[in-house]
Amino acid sequence: MRPSSLAVIGLGAIGGSLAWQARLWGIARVVGYSPARAEVVQALKASAITEMADTPAQAVRGAELVVLAVPPRATLELIGGLAGALEPGAVLTDVCSVKAPVLARAVEVGLGDHFAGGHPLAGTHDSGFLAARPDRLRGCVVYICETASPGGHLAARTVSGFWDHVMGAAPVWIDAAAHDRQLAWTSHLPQAVAYALARTLAERELGGVSFGTGARDTTRLAASSPDVWQDILLYNRSALAEALASTEAGLSELRRLLESEDAPGLRHYLLAAQNFRQGLDR
Repeated sequence: MRPSSLAVIGLGAIGGSLAWQARLWGIARVVGYSPARAEVVQALKASAITEMADTPAQAVRGAELVVLAVPPRATLELIGGLAGALEPGAVLTDVCSVKAPVLARAVEVGLGDHFAGGHPLAGTHDSGFLAARPDRLRGCVVYICETASPGGHLAARTVSGFWDHVMGAAPVWIDAAAHDRQLAWTSHLPQAVAYALARTLAERELGGVSFGTGARDTTRLAASSPDVWQDILLYNRSALAEALASTEAGLSELRRLLESEDAPGLRHYLLAAQNFRQGLDR
């Protein structure tokens, strides 16, 4: 699906990259809105958008496809606020890392036939349009979730086609609840652990020069925007709680191995972790 007109609400790393790639692909009209005025100006100067809007409602006028690229709470609010402003036949989608609450909101406000959830696995700890790149989304996996409404499948096909043909991404269809359970382990848990580690280290009040690349690498995700991750962690709290409990058990096991000076057990623990991590790059 190659819309002739696109509206992007939120012009940070994902929204800005999406708009930019759409322009390079030849979409004639790309309207951008961001509550951060500087982001809109930067996107316009970079030719990532063709027009700037003063409000979300203004941005969606005339748009065939509307992408919400804002944190989950703002996404839920915009779905309700824009329900009556969309053009007839327009399709609405999002890029949130949680899907079940978003799809439920779309159905609740009567947009089930015109909405499909999207989640590109192309995030970064950087934020704002300065973190956008025209190739950031190219080749990435993007999860597509359809509503159970009669027209939900068609809307999902439209969104999937956009990601495939315009963004050059790899759409993967998945149930919204299954998506949230999976992402609790593969994305939200690493993020939560990075925040916990960074907070623990901060409490030691050691100077920045005390930390080498290991500490910097393992806490990189903690530099992410709390405005985004507060929403994600709370909206997926049930699935994340299970993942955190398992991590706590793993840390307890590591402490037990150290306290008992169980060298063979410790080596087995470390080897299992090493094998898993090396397998991710194969």
